[in-house]
Amino acid sequence: MGNFFAELKRRHAYRVGAAYAVIAWLLLQLFNNVEPILEAPAWVGRVLLLLLVVGFPIALLLAWTFEATLAGIKRETPARAGEAMPLRHGWIDWLLAGALVVVIGLVSYEQLAGSRAPRSQVLQPSGSISIAVLPFTNLSGDSSQEFFSDGMTEEITAALAKVQGLKVIGRTSAFQFKGQNQDLRAIAQALSAGYLIEGSVRKAGDQVRITAQLIKADDGTHLWAENYDRQLSNIFATQEDIAQAIAGALRVPLGLSQGERLVSNRTNDVESYQQYLRARALYRARAIADAIAVLEPAVKRDPNYAPAQALLAQVYVRAPAYNGMQFAGGLAQSFLDKAETAAREAIRQDPKNSSGYSALALVEVYRGGRGTATDALFQQALALDANDADALHDYSGLLADAGRVKDALAVRDKLRTLEPFVPIYNVYTALIMEAGGDRISAIRMLEAIPPDAGAVFSISKALLAGGYAALGRYGDAADALLATRPDYPPFNRQSVEAAALLLRSATVKGSTANAPTALGGLANFYLYSSSPDRALEDGEYLARVKFTVPGSFILYWAPEFSSLRKTERFKALVRAWGFPDYWRARGWPDRCRPIGADDFECD
Repeated sequence: MGNFFAELKRRHAYRVGAAYAVIAWLLLQLFNNVEPILEAPAWVGRVLLLLLVVGFPIALLLAWTFEATLAGIKRETPARAGEAMPLRHGWIDWLLAGALVVVIGLVSYEQLAGSRAPRSQVLQPSGSISIAVLPFTNLSGDSSQEFFSDGMTEEITAALAKVQGLKVIGRTSAFQFKGQNQDLRAIAQALSAGYLIEGSVRKAGDQVRITAQLIKADDGTHLWAENYDRQLSNIFATQEDIAQAIAGALRVPLGLSQGERLVSNRTNDVESYQQYLRARALYRARAIADAIAVLEPAVKRDPNYAPAQALLAQVYVRAPAYNGMQFAGGLAQSFLDKAETAAREAIRQDPKNSSGYSALALVEVYRGGRGTATDALFQQALALDANDADALHDYSGLLADAGRVKDALAVRDKLRTLEPFVPIYNVYTALIMEAGGDRISAIRMLEAIPPDAGAVFSISKALLAGGYAALGRYGDAADALLATRPDYPPFNRQSVEAAALLLRSATVKGSTANAPTALGGLANFYLYSSSPDRALEDGEYLARVKFTVPGSFILYWAPEFSSLRKTERFKALVRAWGFPDYWRARGWPDRCRPIGADDFECD
């Protein structure tokens, strides 16, 4: 064995091994620094590391077998007995030994001290890198092209959301900062984002120039920036390139399965795609009629484009609620029928289109479906896209309607992380909090809804009035009701004024003021009248017309309805909504339990 180690030394195997380790480390450091610039895929780094590992024993074998001399490469032979070991170039050995010690020290420091480095100096661990895509600026010189720059923002946001190591802030919350010249650190703090993406879009004919840059929020460092000058026909490849480059700059593996791509909203018809983006912008603004006018011709032009079919289904299904048709019967049902057709077509064309499943689930909810089949459709949608904010919003409403308040709040927590600044989402979160008994937090959230939130502001004031009344603040409740506006059809002025008068009469909690003849969509305020059981009238009406929006039943699980939940009238209402069958299949809610085979009780 002593001769073997002597041979290793004589043949310079130690020297070669040390040199190989130092050079390999330098190569890896060089690759780590240039990889984001080259936008190399993750497999390139893995292949380089594998080659270096495999090359190490090969280098030692060559050192054992051959020796480089001034006369050229010659084959080594075993030393003869008593042959002295030549000490050639001893300074090289000392240099290599020193370099190896430095490498070992640096690697040890990276492993041991790196984890204690300040947060601003290291990337967050995989799975916790939060990023927000701010609205890209439209530089086309044409305000009518705003939809296109917004569309690029949304497409890149959706692509990055597929990267498993990233937590991407939702599109709607990021758009709250559109056109605002705020400090980037303040925006990042408001969005709870560690990284921001800014960019611009210039579109001229069939030429598109997209500029994007990745910024580290805490110190404003620009980690990556690039310009893309492409033809419109290559827009999907451009979106893919941008998303991959950003993931590469953050050193986050894409995590895609075989054949999967980050950008999936693809079509060969660029004009249909532009109309799809235009309609989506209108849908986001809830300009439902305009969105339909754009989408219907686009779908006729390109009937096999699944994203457009799914978007059309979403537009159709929300048309009644945003056009005052909740109780219009046949007209509302015709929209639901068209929504179902479009949703099923989208799913047929693309079984992985989550929006198609969520639209189909919403159709069932509006028709009064509160069973396991509707629940399964929502779960299918979220399995395909866990960041579908509308699906999270509607599914939590379904759960809360059925009394599964804790489950609904868990879904709302994810939604609030994804989209913290969407008024309608926050209003329904507050409603579910009220049902769960967290009245104070709900009131604070409702009080924060801005006056410019449109119809959502009126909804928030009506719910705020209910919260105040439950605390005995009847004067504040009446004032909140009177602050509603005639922009939400169920709250007509006559009903609002009648409910406000009722609340002002209920100066003592539990008093029995005379009940008005009708409170429209504000029947819950009958709780503070001489006929508190009439507070169930809105739910009974919706059960009769078979047209219900998600969240229509949530209020009945609030603490102030506890006495009514013990009545036969409430049990009849629960049966009319079909909840008992759902509970038997999926589990009973906290406030209800079975009695025998066919009965139940709630408290």
